[in-house]
Amino acid sequence: MEDLYLIVGLGNPGGEYSKTRHNAGFMLVQMLANRWRAGWNNEKRFQSRIAKTEMDGKRSVLCEPQTFMNLSGEAVGALVKFYQLPQSKLIVVVDDADLPLGEIRLRPSGSSGGHHGLESIEQHLGSREYARLRIGIGRKDSRREISGHVLGKLSDPEMVLMEKILTRASDQVETWLKHGLQKAMSQFNGVIEDSNNEGKKQ
Repeated sequence: MEDLYLIVGLGNPGGEYSKTRHNAGFMLVQMLANRWRAGWNNEKRFQSRIAKTEMDGKRSVLCEPQTFMNLSGEAVGALVKFYQLPQSKLIVVVDDADLPLGEIRLRPSGSSGGHHGLESIEQHLGSREYARLRIGIGRKDSRREISGHVLGKLSDPEMVLMEKILTRASDQVETWLKHGLQKAMSQFNGVIEDSNNEGKKQ
C-alpha cells in the first residue's frame, strides 16, 4: 500500500465543456497542478488524466476522470483499488447547484444530493464515507431540471469570481493535506463575497 492522497476533480472531458459550471472540479485540480508544477498524463487503465506530485512530504495524485460525469465512479473505483487507498485519503471536488456561486463546503461524508458523479462514486466504492468539496455554482430558479444551467459556460464576471473561489478551495485542499479535515473545514468553508456585487446577499 502506497502512502498517498487522491484528489479527484469531477467534470466532463472535451473542449466544449471547458469553463462550464459542471466542470468546477476539473478547474480546481488544474489549478492545483499548476501550483504544484505537476504534469498531466493520460492513464487508460484508470480512464483518467493523472498528475502525480509531492508537497511537504505528502505524495498526491490529481485525477480528472475521462469517463464523463455520470460514470466517474469507474475511474475513482479503479484508482482506489489499485493504490489500496483508505477513503480517509480521498477527496472529491464537485460542483453544487444548491450552493450559491461563491460558497465552498468541505464535508467528511454525505449523500450525493442528486449529483450523478457522486452517485457513481458511491456505487463503485460502496460507501459515502469519503470527503467531498462542493463548489457552489448556484441555480437560476427552483426547477429541478437544470442541465442547461450546469452545462452552460461561466460569464466573464462569473469567471472572475470563480478564480477567487478556486484559489480559496486550493488553499483548503492544501490545508487538508497538511493539517487534516477538521482544520480545513473550519478555516475555509463559507462564502466568498463578489467584489462586483458588494453588499448583495448570497
